[in-house]
Amino acid sequence: MLKKKIFMNLNDCLNSSLQSYSILVFNLSNDQIGERGTSDLASALANCTNLTNLTLDLTANLIDEKCALVLGTALEKCSNLSNFTLNLCYNRIGAIGASGLGTSLAKCKNLSNLTLGLNENKMYDEDVSALGSALAISTNLLNLTLILYSNLIGDKGASDLSSALARCINLSDLTLDLSYNQIGAIGASNLICSTFGKCTNLSNLTLKLSYNNIDGIGGLSFNFTLAKCTNLSNLTLDLGCNFIGQEGASGLGFVLSQQSNLSNLALHVDENQIGPVGALGLGFTLAKFTNLQNLALNLQLNQINPSEKLKVKSKCLKSKRLVIFKIF
Repeated sequence: MLKKKIFMNLNDCLNSSLQSYSILVFNLSNDQIGERGTSDLASALANCTNLTNLTLDLTANLIDEKCALVLGTALEKCSNLSNFTLNLCYNRIGAIGASGLGTSLAKCKNLSNLTLGLNENKMYDEDVSALGSALAISTNLLNLTLILYSNLIGDKGASDLSSALARCINLSDLTLDLSYNQIGAIGASNLICSTFGKCTNLSNLTLKLSYNNIDGIGGLSFNFTLAKCTNLSNLTLDLGCNFIGQEGASGLGFVLSQQSNLSNLALHVDENQIGPVGALGLGFTLAKFTNLQNLALNLQLNQINPSEKLKVKSKCLKSKRLVIFKIF
């Protein structure tokens, strides 16, 4: 069996026999393939019963909900698929397309690693809720990346998505990018509480919530949830450009200090109105990490002068096992 094939345009794909490949990569971004092209591509993929790894870049291709459903139906027939990356940014798949695509992927019982790029899709709450409901039945997923930045997702969408992801109990690696949306304190709180309170097998977590509307209450919601992630060793948390304030920063630092197995932490709280008092409180609690080896702390645009930032740095450097430390 041939191992891998990369296609840069749709015609080459349609003129090739794909059944003999186990790894396929389609770089078809900005090809404007539309409904007809998606249908042709789906027909070709439906015959790839030996396929285990698939990368499909369909950025900016005039793909609507009907196209998404056609594509999903074809993917159901790829029964051996275990690794799948699908980039559908700059399209308009809608709630029906998101739900149908997610339901189809759930039928791929061997799928363990999934990356979905749905940024810049004008997705509303109902769209991401539909996607989440479908992904909730994908209980065999181990590694999941959802890229949903620059949409129109609010508190309800974030809350529904979190409830769905909480059912993916075998996840060990999760990346969730919800930057540049409309999520407030309620959505952030529900997102954290439902998802990370139940995904107890997580060891690697990247959560991006920058440029939303999260205030101090949203920041404090971490206190009751991340503490349950006892296996967490690598965490990237981006809360930049929100409104968590001094109180939210202090609460966030407190709960992070309780992560006994955390060895790598990147924390972005830039432009959050935390001020020097909030920054010092954050530094004080970060110093309590017992196993932390690598720390990156972004405090930019928080009304903190150089001398105050130096005090925060001094606090953080008291962490006993810290090897690499960067402060911005």
